[in-house]
Amino acid sequence: MTNYTADNIKTLDWQVHLRKRPGMYVGRLGDGSSADDGIYILLKEVIDNSIDEFNQGVGKTIEITIKDNCVSVRDYGRGIPLEKTIDCVSKMNTGGKFDSESFQQSVGMNGVGTKAVNALSSYFKVQSIRNGQTKTAEFSRGILTQDYPVTATTEHNGTIITFIPDNDESIFGNYTFYSEFVEKMLWNYAFLNKGLSLICNGQRYYSKNGLLDLMEQNISQPAYPIIHLQEDKLELAFTHKVKGNGDEYYTFVNGQHTTHGGTHQNALREALVKCAREYFKKEYDPVDIRQSICAALSIRIQEPQFEGQTKTKLGSTNMWPANPEKNIAAGPTIRWYIMDIVCRLLDNYLHMHPEVAAIWQQKIIESENERKEIAELHKKNKDGKKNNIVNKKLRDCHIHLCDSFKSKNTDNDRRLETTLFITEGDSASGSITKSRNAETQAVFSLRGKPFNSYGKKKDETFKNEELNFLQNALDIEDGLDNLRYNNIVIATDADVDGMHIRLLLLTFFLQFYPDLIKKGHLYILQTPLFRVRNKKETRYCYSEEERNITAGKMPGKVEITRFKGLGEISPDEFKNFIGKDIRLDPVVISNEATIDDMLAYYMGQNTMERQNFIIDNLRTEEDLTL
Repeated sequence: MTNYTADNIKTLDWQVHLRKRPGMYVGRLGDGSSADDGIYILLKEVIDNSIDEFNQGVGKTIEITIKDNCVSVRDYGRGIPLEKTIDCVSKMNTGGKFDSESFQQSVGMNGVGTKAVNALSSYFKVQSIRNGQTKTAEFSRGILTQDYPVTATTEHNGTIITFIPDNDESIFGNYTFYSEFVEKMLWNYAFLNKGLSLICNGQRYYSKNGLLDLMEQNISQPAYPIIHLQEDKLELAFTHKVKGNGDEYYTFVNGQHTTHGGTHQNALREALVKCAREYFKKEYDPVDIRQSICAALSIRIQEPQFEGQTKTKLGSTNMWPANPEKNIAAGPTIRWYIMDIVCRLLDNYLHMHPEVAAIWQQKIIESENERKEIAELHKKNKDGKKNNIVNKKLRDCHIHLCDSFKSKNTDNDRRLETTLFITEGDSASGSITKSRNAETQAVFSLRGKPFNSYGKKKDETFKNEELNFLQNALDIEDGLDNLRYNNIVIATDADVDGMHIRLLLLTFFLQFYPDLIKKGHLYILQTPLFRVRNKKETRYCYSEEERNITAGKMPGKVEITRFKGLGEISPDEFKNFIGKDIRLDPVVISNEATIDDMLAYYMGQNTMERQNFIIDNLRTEEDLTL
């Protein structure tokens, strides 16, 4: 046992603490391949401050530039008080939002956000412009490097923050800003702040109709015209999808996208069930009532409390907290507030539009019948199903096999790290299984090519053993509520057969579980095509160009090996590719309106248009393996 003395007690400078425990402030670090990765949290923290200025009635434009990993955000708000400019970006728990009178419905209330951006950036610059004067300071990894004096200026009031996320291996490493994730973030800001213009790299994001615009952009085939309800501090847009599985929600609190839901989303789901049961006067199952629903909800509350610094899940129970000093009791519960407004307004709408109510009831009945058919199918092999999955197809991770993992929905770092690799064949799955981190990484082995589910009904598709077991391994039969793995990674060979398997799996997920993709859970594993080595070192390359550059730089005799399949990569080598340096390509849907057309084009009947496309883009298997 080591001695425990006063020398063991340490007090860290603010920036040292932030850099030592970055996950406490930005969640997962990542490399930019997930919308939840830290570089996007840094961008969001800066934009949130500008949004708060807009909500105070100052500054209708925010300008954003992202180039070569350097980010600049310029607003036209009031500007930081010049004498406090440095303090606001470099002293913890310093800011203007502790006074709830000034920022009644702000997201960031703890005075941490821009400090985290500062500490986790290799370069950080703040400039405040206020009433004809400007103050500028520069930092590196949270340490002040330049303190410029206050000077006169003719620029408009506002704040300019410029930063480069740190590419140090202990922070973000080799990262990339994916334009799809940035665009989605900016559109959400526009939908939630009607009248605000966000201009990023020359593209304008602007919304006139709020959540109605969000739904129209994200739903390609609504079963009926989108219902748009507003009252007090609540806005709701709501419809059913013609196609789709489970229910889907876009929920926001004070403009913050709560991707992991929380008390407001739970209240909305409960309200939809209550309203349907009362209107139809029948105790339908909640799963059937919510089947194919898509809804966007925004509420504004005072001093929101979130689970975690990244603010992706609302934990508040009241619309505003109690303030004994001012003799103010806590506000109504969020559950009561949402259920009261939604049930009342939606019930009125259904009575005024019985044709919409009829469509909803038909969707409920269809879901009920399909669920019973699938339940009957599963019942035939209920006893052996789980053992078959675990023993034959799935090598699960320890998190799911131990009692300490109490909840599949727990929003913590361990859940975010859970990954399922979907592989082809025993050799590839064997290599990954032996080299994986068994604590958080699981492997599902496919046998042959998956069933082509395009145009098939769900009950017909799940008669196929492979896809039935895969769906059960993911636990997504009734939607994503019980999703067992945060990251689903398709790991197939880079040959014709591997590409076909990848396409069939994408078809399955797009057809029945598009939300899995839209919420950023699905990835393609990049594996090296070449091993380049000499007597002193070994390098792995992911393209012909990278191979040529690497081979050209290595002295002496160079040996180049082309990997024809994942099964050829030994477990000792594989662990280099699925560890902290894993390369993943996120599967991103830029516009849902293209899903049906895309599936029909690639997986539907063999049209002349598709034949011409194949001929024009033909590459032989020999081309793919050069």
